[in-house]
Amino acid sequence: MAGGVAKNDQRRLAEVSELARDRALLGRASTAERVADILRDRITEGYFPPGTRLSEEGIGGALGVSRNTLREAFRLLTHERLLVHQLNRGVFVGVVTVEDLDDIYRVRTLVECAAVRGVGQGPYDARVREAVAAIEAAVRAGEAASDAREWQDLSTANIRFHQTIVALADSPRTDELMRGVLAELRLVFHVMADPRRFHAPYLTRNRQILEALQAGDAAEAERLLRSYLEDSRVQLSAAYARRIAEE
Repeated sequence: MAGGVAKNDQRRLAEVSELARDRALLGRASTAERVADILRDRITEGYFPPGTRLSEEGIGGALGVSRNTLREAFRLLTHERLLVHQLNRGVFVGVVTVEDLDDIYRVRTLVECAAVRGVGQGPYDARVREAVAAIEAAVRAGEAASDAREWQDLSTANIRFHQTIVALADSPRTDELMRGVLAELRLVFHVMADPRRFHAPYLTRNRQILEALQAGDAAEAERLLRSYLEDSRVQLSAAYARRIAEE
């Protein structure tokens, strides 16, 4: 991993300039939380891959924020396990272990399945119907990305599918929890660098879950989702372990 990061250092440092476009998002009332939001998005988009050292000077200058504000943002993202502080070396984007990956899936199964189970059997009220419509939009986006062979867009659509599943719970705290969990999962996919392999086969299963919810059958949707997550965990963990062993 370290060799690969060193080889890409120059290119990745250049990408700090991309953050300058995010500066306008901060406005006059910039906060560490908003800086953390921007960096979280950039990390999950792959601008800063796992193992990359983040430059305080470069990022702070690009966003126009103080060192103290940036360090607080780093602290927040470290708490989310997206960043790691190494004494006398600096702050780095985290590298997920196989054990971390298995734990991520344990959390996903607990939260996503509970969100589906919580809606009960149909017919659903307007709030749940709206949430199911958002799930359908994510499914359609994934299918469109696959048809267009836009594999990174497919990965994004699949993450969005799971975010909308969690949104069934109508809980801002659960949404926030899963945003961090799914962002950490994205670090794994950046190492694998093959979104088609790990997302395309699940498009049909996404639609099956959607159709069960549209039919008002939350129990079937939960059963399908639980099986889906276990199969995904087994496939991704095995492939990730092999990839890590090659580094």
